Amino acid sequence: MRRFFITGIGTDAGKTTAAAVLTETLNADYWKPLQAGSLDNSDTIKIRSLISNTKSILHPETYRLSAAMSPHAAAAVDGIKIDMEKFILPETSNTLIIEGAGGLMVPLNDKHFVIDLIEKFKAQAILVSRNYLGSINHTLLSAAMLKSRNIPVAGIIFNGKTEKASEEFILNYTGLKCLLRINEEKNVDAEMILKYKSLLNSDSISGI
Repeated sequence: MRRFFITGIGTDAGKTTAAAVLTETLNADYWKPLQAGSLDNSDTIKIRSLISNTKSILHPETYRLSAAMSPHAAAAVDGIKIDMEKFILPETSNTLIIEGAGGLMVPLNDKHFVIDLIEKFKAQAILVSRNYLGSINHTLLSAAMLKSRNIPVAGIIFNGKTEKASEEFILNYTGLKCLLRINEEKNVDAEMILKYKSLLNSDSISGI
């Protein structure tokens, strides 16, 4: 089973949109291990509304936390502590798209971070970068952290307004592959996801 862990350079980088494109393109299963806040409009619910294929199975979250906070803090609000042993990969023979929470160093508890989940699941990382002032720094730091843990990175997805110079610098410095560029879209819906599926179906996705 191929596993891809979608992680971002920070909150609102565009992980869910990227995950929807990958799930749709690969007819993959989807799993969000941890949802903090927005339980009535969770990322799993969003993915369900964005994909069109009938093969993908959306697996339930391990933790559903009520507060839109860092997971370790949201867990404290709910009177629990996140236990790494409770994160068990869904049983599937299909490709699995796993979506993280925030960035790599978002704490899950006193000892563990989102990056520890990627290691635990033995997944390839896909890094989602959104262009803004400071995003080069955040992207390079994220790539360096993944490299320091010897976590394989399938590539980068750039989301939002295109900044060619920034993207070229990031790709040249990290040596990572650009899998896709997602533009700033007025409507994020199933039709939009299908549009980017056609782009990701090109040579950019071969070999991962």
